[in-house]
Amino acid sequence: MVVRPTYKPELDIPGGLVEPAETPYEACVREVGEELGIRPPVGRLLVVDWAPYPGRGDMVLFVFDGGILDAGTLGRITFPDAELSAYEFRAVEELDGLLTERLARRIKAAAEARDSGRTLYLEHGLPLAVPRDGHR
Repeated sequence: MVVRPTYKPELDIPGGLVEPAETPYEACVREVGEELGIRPPVGRLLVVDWAPYPGRGDMVLFVFDGGILDAGTLGRITFPDAELSAYEFRAVEELDGLLTERLARRIKAAAEARDSGRTLYLEHGLPLAVPRDGHR
C-alpha cells in the first residue's frame, strides 16, 4: 500500500514517528490507526533502516508486515487526521519513480524479507556490505 500525503508531493507509506515511552511496534499500530482509521493486525519486523536526514538528524526506520487487508477492512479506511488523501496498491516492480529512491529500496527490501522469512538491516535503503572480518 502506498498513500498520498496532503503535506508533500511524493507518495509514501503509512507511518510516523515514535512518541516518548512508545515502542516502534506500538507506533506502527497507532500511526496506521491515526492515518487510515483501521487497526489491522501488524505482523513481524521486516526491515530496520538507518537513514541520514540532513538538517533533521539521522533516523532509524522500521518496516513491519502489514499483512493482507480483506475487503471489509479496506472498506473501513478513512483519513481521520487529514494527513492523507488517498491510498492505492502497487506491485513492488512499480515503485521506482513513484516513491523516493530510498523508500522504494526500503520497500523492495521489506518484500524480500517477507518472502524469505528474514529481517534485513539496511543503511540508507541499502544492505550493509560487511567484509568477512566484520569490519568496514
